[in-house]
Amino acid sequence: MGADFSERRVKMVDGQVRTTDVTSAPLLDAMLAVPREAFVGADQRDLAYVDADIRISDGASGGARYLMEPSPLAKLLQLAEIGASESVLDVGCGTGYSSALLSRLARSVVALESDPALAEAAGSTLSALGCDNVAVVTAPLAQGHAAKAPYDVIFVGGSVEDVPASLFDQLSEGGRLVAVEGQGNSGVARLFFKTGGGVTGRRAFNAAIKPLPGFERIHAFEF
Repeated sequence: MGADFSERRVKMVDGQVRTTDVTSAPLLDAMLAVPREAFVGADQRDLAYVDADIRISDGASGGARYLMEPSPLAKLLQLAEIGASESVLDVGCGTGYSSALLSRLARSVVALESDPALAEAAGSTLSALGCDNVAVVTAPLAQGHAAKAPYDVIFVGGSVEDVPASLFDQLSEGGRLVAVEGQGNSGVARLFFKTGGGVTGRRAFNAAIKPLPGFERIHAFEF
């Protein structure tokens, strides 16, 4: 079956994204421009614009990984209010779709990925699309990437039990971190701010998204 992906892209933005109160013009333009089908396997391209998460890895070295559903991804990116002069750390970039969007919103992007195969795919696709302001780094997600810190924005591309201090430490003064805390229907999108060296956060909206590996809460042993 032939696919007019540009038409599907418009339908995704109009039917899935705009309808969930995403109004940021730069973000909408980015979603209209970036070919989502390029970030999934050839046998999944007809599914690239469905209103659902798409499995991109079985997670041999961790949990399964997914390309996030368009609507919550857009809402989370909008929450960060990314400026054109800002630097961004994209934690858990997967195959690179979120990083490609961020490349159109920010000055520079570090795309952090723990799965070597996903990182390789992300680097190849981002390079092919001319996303020259994105650097793909392979490392444990919860550690962030201190070598390029501080960042104006840190975007965590999956749900976590806790945001580690290591990520907050890599925020610049006045920086923001967007993450979903909690699993499944108990997930809550939160926006954190760094001011005066401390971090405060607020609840933004409910968000049920797939988890990222490596952020499990360590439970203390109780007698």
